[in-house]
Amino acid sequence: MGRLSGKIAIVTGAAQGIGASYATAIAAEGAKVLVSDIMSCDPVVEEIRKAGGEAVATITDVSSPESAAAMVAKAVDAFGGVDILVNNAAIFGKLTDKFFADIESLEWDNVMAVNVRGTFECVKAVYPVMRDNNYGKIINIASGTVFKGAPNLLHYVTSKGAVIAMTRSLSRELGQYNICVNALAPGLTMSENVVAGSNYNAEKLDANRSTRALKRYQEPRDLVGAVLFLASSDSDFMTGQTMVVDGGSVMH
Repeated sequence: MGRLSGKIAIVTGAAQGIGASYATAIAAEGAKVLVSDIMSCDPVVEEIRKAGGEAVATITDVSSPESAAAMVAKAVDAFGGVDILVNNAAIFGKLTDKFFADIESLEWDNVMAVNVRGTFECVKAVYPVMRDNNYGKIINIASGTVFKGAPNLLHYVTSKGAVIAMTRSLSRELGQYNICVNALAPGLTMSENVVAGSNYNAEKLDANRSTRALKRYQEPRDLVGAVLFLASSDSDFMTGQTMVVDGGSVMH
């Protein structure tokens, strides 16, 4: 029996990288998983099924209330409910460093629409199901950049600060329904988009690594243990908190 046997999970932004790692790890612990993204998640579903797990995929624009509601409805139709929501979908890997005054308003709005409103829309969509079941685990993905006040990504850092604030307020509102709301704040992680992108060359990656107590690059697998903890009964009396997992760069 896995730690999440009998549970049903949704993971957004799960077509690749960190989100795919979350989804496969949650499935490996026995949960049935709906994997969601704006692009196809079929390869992740196939990987989960080959390993003996259960999963379905859907295309979702998390910034759309209709799309978020359809995502939750598909999980309910496929598996009978939703116990766990991992709000991983975000704009990050394709952003480039810019002085704040050089960030165009449209780019700012796009980041906020996905990273902030997307988190809100997904929680709003899943809330009735968790409320009626008097149980839920919501895991919002923040960022260690919030605690550093990282420069040149003001829209991204601001959006993740909003996610932490949202997590705290939601925990107060949803605690009466036995729904735990926590956040996970990763450090810079060697996801597919980061590795393939142009914003992080070797010099910048090494500079980031040098700030850590554990002097190595962070990989998606480094975040799995924290996600499983927050998704499982091990964290049943923990809510409104933000866990930083970054090798000791931020000591929060």
